[in-house]
Amino acid sequence: MGGLSRSDFAVLERFGFATPPVGVKFTTGRPELPRLGQRMTLCEMVRRAQEGNAFYPEPEDHTCDAALYVMGMKELATPYINGEYGAGLQVFGSARAARRLYQHIYRIEKGTVGYIAFAPLEKLTFDPDVLLITASTAQAEIILRASSYETGDMWVSKYTPALGCDWLIVYPFVTGQINHTVTGLGFGMRRRRIFPEGQHFIAVPFDRLKGLLETLTRMPWVPEAYRENGMEYVRDLRRRLGLE
Repeated sequence: MGGLSRSDFAVLERFGFATPPVGVKFTTGRPELPRLGQRMTLCEMVRRAQEGNAFYPEPEDHTCDAALYVMGMKELATPYINGEYGAGLQVFGSARAARRLYQHIYRIEKGTVGYIAFAPLEKLTFDPDVLLITASTAQAEIILRASSYETGDMWVSKYTPALGCDWLIVYPFVTGQINHTVTGLGFGMRRRRIFPEGQHFIAVPFDRLKGLLETLTRMPWVPEAYRENGMEYVRDLRRRLGLE
């Protein structure tokens, strides 16, 4: 698994996630995993991995041209790029509004990716480029707090009305930024009813993953201020610091 070992991921078991995290890997050659063998969208592939399956799709297994586009594996037909399709789906009110979608999204450089592989955490045999975590609000708060615990970084959520797969998989990989959103917001995922609403997606790129896992092992998951005597703890802290 490259720079990460099975023990590095052990801290995630403490969460007791209802849905297992999914590792995503971009490769130039065919992965050493079973082929998906079905045709579906990229977001449906995430769901299939959450159900316990490790696999890779061949390019012809993808039914969503836009997903292939953001992975640099295919060019899009004009009605996508000029906004007619997005306006026709009623995601946007006009073609000129819809075409802005393609100015916001991130794309992997064409020719650098041939395949994408998926595996749930318990079947992970590769060093993931992106780890996609599905969490409750309480679990997401711990993970996001860990992401800024050592660095002071902001929590930033980036998303567009459509092409949610771009923000969950491609954007973190390309930029090295952790991203998060809530299920039920993305148009394609919502219309296909792939994920239950109200869960938190947190996408962690490879260069932030090891640090995040290490922080989770030493950071207090429940700060004193969250506990039953939290108000008293805060008052004592303020007195010690001369704030009252």
